[in-house]
Amino acid sequence: MLTTTVFAAPPVPAVRTGVTPAKGAPEAIVIGSGFGGLAAAVRLGARGYRVTVLEKLDAPGGRAYVYRQDGFTFDAGPTVITAPFLFEELWALCGKRMADHVELRPVSPFYRIRFDDGTVFDYSGDAQAMRAEVARLAPGDVGGYENFLKASEAIYKVGFEQLGDVPFDSWSDMARALPQLVKLEGYRTVYSLASKHVRDERLRVVLTFQSLLVGGNPFATTSVYCLIAFLERRWGVHFAMGGTGSLVKGLVSLIEGQGGSVRCNQSVAQITVKHGTATGVRLADGQTLRADVVVSNADSASTYRYLVAPEHRKRWTDRRIEKARYSMSLFVWYFGTRRQYPDVAHHTISLGPRYQGLLADIFERRHLADDFSLYLHRPTATDPSLAPAGCDAFYVLSPVPHLQSGTDWQREAEPYRLAIQKKLEATLLPDLGRQIVTSRLLTPQDFQDRLSSFRGAAFGLEPVLTQSAWFRPHNRSEDIDRLYLVGAGTHPGAGLPGVLSSARILDTVVPHADSLALRHAG
Repeated sequence: MLTTTVFAAPPVPAVRTGVTPAKGAPEAIVIGSGFGGLAAAVRLGARGYRVTVLEKLDAPGGRAYVYRQDGFTFDAGPTVITAPFLFEELWALCGKRMADHVELRPVSPFYRIRFDDGTVFDYSGDAQAMRAEVARLAPGDVGGYENFLKASEAIYKVGFEQLGDVPFDSWSDMARALPQLVKLEGYRTVYSLASKHVRDERLRVVLTFQSLLVGGNPFATTSVYCLIAFLERRWGVHFAMGGTGSLVKGLVSLIEGQGGSVRCNQSVAQITVKHGTATGVRLADGQTLRADVVVSNADSASTYRYLVAPEHRKRWTDRRIEKARYSMSLFVWYFGTRRQYPDVAHHTISLGPRYQGLLADIFERRHLADDFSLYLHRPTATDPSLAPAGCDAFYVLSPVPHLQSGTDWQREAEPYRLAIQKKLEATLLPDLGRQIVTSRLLTPQDFQDRLSSFRGAAFGLEPVLTQSAWFRPHNRSEDIDRLYLVGAGTHPGAGLPGVLSSARILDTVVPHADSLALRHAG
């Protein structure tokens, strides 16, 4: 029987809570109001900075933007909330309890996985229920599954608990971590590690699809990301009542309570640099804002390629950015129905006929295939208030190649949507076409044009071993003093635990406001 070690949440860093920056406090500018940027702003505010968050869109959230139309509420992006203590820390830094402002409700099963032949697997955090599901699907793999989960726990202890908020500023940081990563077989891919432990192809899919949730191909992504299995087992999967946007709203309130501000419709054109040090930003309207530190929550490739002049970049040159490998993109269809589908779970993974071949089309051949695998989100399974009475809100997400595929999404979007609708009608949502009352799309072109994602890659740099940890754009810029990066495109990577941990790293690499204030006074 698998023994699960119980971990306490990592301690909240010792800082003054509920502090409003003093008059004349050092200024910090955060570019972008995704979860990485909002978390960074809270942490900087708690350390004495006066913080201004600049958001390109008309409302905060970035990829966690909220669409409201025809009485329906649609979370645009992240919906799977794990490691809730990383959110709770942010409220604690302001002397508050998150539970008094936002309700996180556990979701079970975590995911309902539907194979193309109609077989269903309920993936949950209940150890006994999971053993029963594995035994039903692959009776010979129960022991192998438990060994995989032990491996996941070991990777979690090192990859998340020990290294998740290590800056990896220098090669020596990587060198110290390498022996442990080698011992844990971090040189394997996610799929390779799962295949070491289980033989059933369907179970291998069940244990590896999660890397797609952080933009990685399980056949290429380092097996360090197998830690997700234990991360979810340890902390559960949750949903924010009122939608993920309630977390965005809560974080904005924390920032404002610290004396900071979130300014929307503010597009940053350039990070200003003098003598190798970031000095602020220039907005698209020509206005220049001074700052003592600048934090970019924008896509890391776009930050260097478009916001930092080439003469200030020795490591992240245009050539290096162009040659890097990028994650897949996403095609997302948001829709509301006039009826409810009570048999559909909150999170459903609907698999197509191919797995490895489809992923090769997406990541390697960059070909928009005729078949697809889908993630279907039905938030009204947990929170009916997100739709009018008697209705359901959904979004369905299909991984697709980024814009180097050459796909003309203006032409292909509607035929692709119709193909997804037809598939859903035949599998999960009968009579869907006649039940739709509201609809909107998000394509890879939107990821590039609206969300400033380089090549429309939804998760930034692909999380392969040679683009992880020290090899990834550093949280403290390699080239420019007082410039810092948070979000999916820097260490440790995509997914809510990753982007929140990237903001946590700022506590280590950004000087405390008091030290800068003393320097100014001197």
